[in-house]
Amino acid sequence: MEAEKKAGEYRNRETVKRSAAAKSRSAAETATSPSGASSKRRESERYENEAASAGKEANRWQDKASAYAREESSLQGKLVNAERSEADAAERKRKREQQQRDRRMAADSAALSRRVVQAETMASSAVRSLPSPKPERLRILILGAASEGDLRVGREQKRIRAAVESALHRDLVELDVRPAATTSDLLDGITKFRPHVVHFSGHSNDDLIMFERDEDAQHQGVIVSAKAFASAVRATDTPPLLVLLNSCNSAAQIDQLVNDVAPIAIGMADEINDGDAITYAAQFYAAVANGQSIQSSHFSAQAALELGGLEGAELPTLAWAADVDPSITVLVQPAEVS
Repeated sequence: MEAEKKAGEYRNRETVKRSAAAKSRSAAETATSPSGASSKRRESERYENEAASAGKEANRWQDKASAYAREESSLQGKLVNAERSEADAAERKRKREQQQRDRRMAADSAALSRRVVQAETMASSAVRSLPSPKPERLRILILGAASEGDLRVGREQKRIRAAVESALHRDLVELDVRPAATTSDLLDGITKFRPHVVHFSGHSNDDLIMFERDEDAQHQGVIVSAKAFASAVRATDTPPLLVLLNSCNSAAQIDQLVNDVAPIAIGMADEINDGDAITYAAQFYAAVANGQSIQSSHFSAQAALELGGLEGAELPTLAWAADVDPSITVLVQPAEVS
């Protein structure tokens, strides 16, 4: 605006000077003496020069005004893009927070429903007493599968082993760790190792689990249905007490596992970051090996995520049969000294 004002002022000055020059020329033509005519012509030339100078200034300021207008237009476009980007980011944040609230509400609702069913069952019958730990070590079968190399299942297995080995009752826990696990590893581990706990880490969704092929190179894994996985885990005279699916969206499978396979199961309510899954698993088994109940171990592992500033604390989901109480189910218990 200031540049356009200056351009207008100089344009007005140019008009005034050209008008004065025209008057001087007219006066020179009607002058009665040669000296008077000469004086008026010089005056006309001076006015013309001043008009030309004012015109140049007017053009210079008009060029500035045009440049400022182009810059203003460019900045306005950038502002619109920035506001749109900010609005999109705010909307993504709102949706993410809403999804987290929905997941928490769904988890709370599911937990409440399970507690109601459990309370109703306990009112009519005694709680099932799971077998106390025998004078044998707790056997944990750990299966890891990431055929395309995009998950750190080896790191998770290392953290679990370190957590157990540093626990209070480490001598009462035995691990069968199977990285690059195939379906043969699953069946062999179930029938030969007879685990009390089956742990899987890898890829899954609502009704599928991904195992590996017996190949050295990275490859597409073997897709196993949740039903087939449950059948394999159940194919033993001593079914496990706990199945833990440390994989994305696996919570959809745990109710069926509780009904058909094991009295207690844990899964993830949504996609979980690799680091979150590793932290949860390591702390869960550390608490189990320290003689804590399954429920307390689950809470301890969730607390480890929160204390670490991680976002997946609400994803691990614990499910149990109506006649089972995970708060009194202890998997590792040293023998009493007589």
